[in-house]
Amino acid sequence: MTEQNPVPAEDRAHVHDHNRDKDPELFRREPVSFVRRGSRLNRSRQAVWERMADEVLVEVPRFRAVTSVARDAQVDWDAQFGRSAPLLVDIGSGQGESTAQGAKDRPDWNVLAVEVYIPGLAGLMGLVEREGLTNVRAVEANAPELLDHTMEPGSVDEVWIFFPDPWHKARHHKRRLVSTALAERLARVLRPGGVLRLATDWSGYAVHMRAVMDAAAEFENPHAGERAGEDSPLTRVRREGRELEVGAQPLPAGWDDAEAGQRPARAGLGEAVVASEAQDPVDHVGGWAPRFEGRPLTQFENKALKAGRLVFDLTYVRR
Repeated sequence: MTEQNPVPAEDRAHVHDHNRDKDPELFRREPVSFVRRGSRLNRSRQAVWERMADEVLVEVPRFRAVTSVARDAQVDWDAQFGRSAPLLVDIGSGQGESTAQGAKDRPDWNVLAVEVYIPGLAGLMGLVEREGLTNVRAVEANAPELLDHTMEPGSVDEVWIFFPDPWHKARHHKRRLVSTALAERLARVLRPGGVLRLATDWSGYAVHMRAVMDAAAEFENPHAGERAGEDSPLTRVRREGRELEVGAQPLPAGWDDAEAGQRPARAGLGEAVVASEAQDPVDHVGGWAPRFEGRPLTQFENKALKAGRLVFDLTYVRR
């Protein structure tokens, strides 16, 4: 790959359709959980891309946009990795630190990174090259579409979703990656006994994640009831006011809205406001997992900790 900008839409998407305005099927059925940012690479990352993209990057058929996945896409993942092995999918792999560490810790696993940001994919390629990893592949794609159109039922052994965009404003909550729809997708692709690991540094999103997954009958929380009450990180956040800034607005402890703090944290499936949680700072539910030892301290997580935020881990097992 030699182009200066590795992702020109006219070369890679092949999705322009002048009749799109007349056909709602050509639009994504759900809001995406990301906003595309700059795709240009600095000189060193461009060089890494040119050396490693053919080895690491998996091209999938597109439908509407560069990050879309065609509904009739067919991907033989064993063939892409050159072997049959347990499959770990890291959704929103960022700069690739967790993906690379997972591949290094599990050489007998296939590790697939799903990311929409080109600089992050280039960062992962640099780690793959430096560590000599051969069990990593990456896809530039919207994760829900990739799960729907390229993954067979029960074909995934583990899924990681670490620090997805929390979309603080209430009107943007529909864009959160972790949702009832995603839980249904994960229930389909994860094998029985497969593991889902989640992490976030924002309490409002943590409560949302917990409620969504606790409501999913196909999953169980092996840490149900643990780290509740005074042992809960959520209790600490609410009492200590650790999340005092989102955008330009100060937030009262336990609230999750950047619009003048007018709404308490939304728990769960997107709509029901748990008013009691705004009044009682104690988290009586718990269910938080211990920090996942396989997740390295990334630059993103370290920045959150330095800002005084706590990290919430959740683990769920497919029944």
